[in-house]
Amino acid sequence: MKIVLVFFGIIATCGSAFSQERIPVTIQTELGMIEVHLDSARAPRSVTNFLRYVDGDFYNGGLFHRTVTLTNQPTDSVRIEVIQVGINPEREKAAYPAIEIERTSETGILHTDGTVSMARLGPNTGTWHFFICVNGQPELDFGGKRNPDGQGFAAFGRVVHGMDVVRKIQSSPAEGQRLTPPIRIISLRRK
Repeated sequence: MKIVLVFFGIIATCGSAFSQERIPVTIQTELGMIEVHLDSARAPRSVTNFLRYVDGDFYNGGLFHRTVTLTNQPTDSVRIEVIQVGINPEREKAAYPAIEIERTSETGILHTDGTVSMARLGPNTGTWHFFICVNGQPELDFGGKRNPDGQGFAAFGRVVHGMDVVRKIQSSPAEGQRLTPPIRIISLRRK
């Protein structure tokens, strides 16, 4: 009997550790649900930053506002495919300071189909904007050529359900890269 209890105790401990490393969140949009698993074991700073915004309800009422396709980047020699999210515009003044990015060379999380990553302008300017990759995007990894500094972007999770919704958002009407209208986020929360 003690062996069985110890065995179940080990399973419970492993399950708890797994749940702390892979944190599920759901994004309910006007076009459907997307489920993402966050990788807190390999990208702890990025996940912690993202969850501050999730737990503070910053994304509720936020927007998928940008779609980047192979056909709407006329001046970019390195083309990518992503959709990008911003928090509820009314909450922007309450946003947290930018964080240092976790490069793919540190985390090993590459920009493959469905990867969730932090958008940025400079090397350490990640805040609330994030994007989801459509197809593999190695030029967004460390050493990639999409950003001139070569530092890449901070990947921190992966879509596990709802890539059909991601693709539907990416193919929605747009003026240039701006979705018209943007796709509203009804809720973004831990599962």
